Amino acid sequence: MKALIKRMLLLAACLVSGAASAAGALAVGRDIPADDITEFVHTRENINYGAYFLRYRYYAEEGKHFFQHQKRERKGYGPCTEADTVRFGTILLSDSEWSSFVSLIEQGSVQKRRESTTTGDSGPWSYLYWKNDRGVIQEYKFADYGALKSFEEFSEKLIESYQGSPEQ
Repeated sequence: MKALIKRMLLLAACLVSGAASAAGALAVGRDIPADDITEFVHTRENINYGAYFLRYRYYAEEGKHFFQHQKRERKGYGPCTEADTVRFGTILLSDSEWSSFVSLIEQGSVQKRRESTTTGDSGPWSYLYWKNDRGVIQEYKFADYGALKSFEEFSEKLIESYQGSPEQ
C-alpha cells in the first residue's frame, strides 16, 4: 500500500512540475516562461547549387537582449564558408522588440532533440535554450507555417530597420 501511495504522490508531483510534459513537448509561454528564455537559434542552409546559409540568433546577456544575424551566399556548388558572408551583425534590442520576438515564438513547442532522418534538407532548424535547461529538450517547432513565416519576416524587418546603424 505504501508503494502505491508513493507512486501516486510521485505522479502528482510530476504533473504539477511539468515533468510529465517533458516526455513529449513543452509549450513556450506555458511550460517555459518567457522570462526564462536565454537563447533562440533559427537556421536555414542549402549546400547545393545556389548555396546559402541563414542564421538568426536571439539571446539574453547581462540583462540585455540581442539579435545576431548572418547570411552567406555562394554561386557554385558546395557549402558556404565564412568567405561567402554577405551580411552579419548584432543588434541591441529594445524591450518592445524583444517582447515582439517572444510573442512570435510563444505558441510553439520544444521537444527532445532527435536525430534527423533527412539528408541534404535545408531546414529550418530551430533551438530554444532557457534557464535550468538540461541540454535535452531544445528542438523548437513553430505552432504552424504562418508563425514560422511571421518570425522570419519580423527578423528581416529588424535587419532592414537597423541597416547602417552603429549596432551593425
